Amino acid sequence: MNSRGRMSSTKVKEKPKDVKYVLRRLWDYMYYYKWWLLLALALTILANLFALIGPVLSGHIVDDIKTLIVGEANSVILKDIFIYTSLMLGFYILSSIFSYVLAIIMMKMSKKIVYKMRADTFSRLMSLPISFFDSYQTGDIISRMSYDIDTINTSLSSDLIQICTSAITIVGSLIMMIILSPLLVLVFAVTIPISLLFTRFMLKHTQKMFRARSRTLGELNGFSEEMITGIKPIKAYATKDKVLANFDEYNTKATTAAYKAEFYGSITGPGVNFVNNLSLSLVCMFGSILLLTNPNFTVGNLASFVQYSRRFSGPINEIANIFVDIQSALAAGERVFKLIDATPEPLDKQDAISLEEVKGDVEFKHVKFGYNPDRTIIHDLNFEALAGKNIAIVGPTGAGKTTIVSLLMRFYDIWDGEITLDGNNITDIKRADLRKSYAMVLQDTWLFQGSVYENIKYGKDDATLDDVINACKAARVDGFVSRLKEGYDTVLVEGGINISKGQKQLLTIARAMLLDANMLILDEATSNVDTSTEVKIQEAMKDLMVGKTCFIIAHRLSTIKNADLILVVKDGDIVEMGKHQELLNNKGFYHQLYYSQFE
Repeated sequence: MNSRGRMSSTKVKEKPKDVKYVLRRLWDYMYYYKWWLLLALALTILANLFALIGPVLSGHIVDDIKTLIVGEANSVILKDIFIYTSLMLGFYILSSIFSYVLAIIMMKMSKKIVYKMRADTFSRLMSLPISFFDSYQTGDIISRMSYDIDTINTSLSSDLIQICTSAITIVGSLIMMIILSPLLVLVFAVTIPISLLFTRFMLKHTQKMFRARSRTLGELNGFSEEMITGIKPIKAYATKDKVLANFDEYNTKATTAAYKAEFYGSITGPGVNFVNNLSLSLVCMFGSILLLTNPNFTVGNLASFVQYSRRFSGPINEIANIFVDIQSALAAGERVFKLIDATPEPLDKQDAISLEEVKGDVEFKHVKFGYNPDRTIIHDLNFEALAGKNIAIVGPTGAGKTTIVSLLMRFYDIWDGEITLDGNNITDIKRADLRKSYAMVLQDTWLFQGSVYENIKYGKDDATLDDVINACKAARVDGFVSRLKEGYDTVLVEGGINISKGQKQLLTIARAMLLDANMLILDEATSNVDTSTEVKIQEAMKDLMVGKTCFIIAHRLSTIKNADLILVVKDGDIVEMGKHQELLNNKGFYHQLYYSQFE
């Protein structure tokens, strides 16, 4: 559990592997490109049919050569040999051409499928509730979008062709063998069941191993992402050895799981290959006996039958050899499709209202909420924030301050009670309209790779450069931006790591000031700036946010002295509320919090 009682990513319960589910979902994507798939199927059939004609022709050539050896040279027979040889060459060339075109088509189709799959995955991520991201590590999600989808791509572009080719070859070879000698086909009545039983046994015992491989790799990626993000605290606390030891533990689990999956998966190929070689030996033995006892069965027939038997057994062996890749793709597919099929945020009600002009009256009525069913965070929350007022929310760590803000924007839905905006239950308001009513600045700043101008106008695409400059001036950050080499066109490295933490905070505050929102949420928004700058920002924001409702979460209580209403939260309940001086005079919990900061 983390600090809010949420389930950690490594403890999420994994469901049993469902092969039918993965295949059905994969078919949904393939059917989207059904015409490409039909063309690929047609080329597969043609390529393999042409290749299957070769053994028959080679059998005729063998019989003709035998006739030449035991008899005299005959120009007719020599001509037949030349014709059969030319036909073989032609059919094999056509088969190769069709196979090449098929490979190109499958690569293009797999590219389209993977593109759509990644787009669907990212689109679903954007529609998932915040609670989903509380349960999965970022590294694990990225692993699903990159490694797992790449694994599926490999199987689509190569393994799928191999399976289709093998199936056609097996059926075609079996038909030709039955035509040549139904009696010899009985050999496979013994060897094929052995191969199938062995393959099924290995499949049953290795499925969970390949799933474990994907899962442990996701955990390793998640841990790596967390450690790289926190590299500065790691160095500051000199915990490199501990981090390396933890990484070694995750790395060992991932490599061990991969080794076990690959090791046991690799047994299948040699095992099936042994059975196939056994069948070839039996065919040669009984075929020789058939040559001596059946005058209608020729050496050419035996030669053709042996080739077909190899073509019949070979694909079975090839399927067994790609067994590892198929299992890996199935495990990866399940992880990807579970993400794509994850339950998104509930849709707005059909009669949900749109917000045109927001006044900013907010009221909590007997609100109850928790992140997990077995732990209540907010017990019975009641307060009213009037439009245009500054509402400060204070309290010790873990009291539920940020939770209140999350409920305001419907990042989570409450268990009981009601939250209203301008008299409307927020569940009756379109979620997008509700969230656009707020400008939000968090303690954890977020900047993307792009220019300063692009970062600040994020959320307001029609903002001009003058609008951005005015917002930066109000946030006391214009002087810093102007001193940059490219000014407002300066490109920020991903996450804004090429500027200080305080400067990042000021940029996000400028971004919030630019929005046409009637309500503002500041969650420790000035925690990364010095005291003098914080005072200036508060003064600027006081002028800019006239007539707008502001919710301010602050640890430094000296900064919220002028708030219209201070909510003192403790253990999920409001224990005091009022103005700064009133609360000090009461000498209650707020009094303790305030003076503890000056001791």
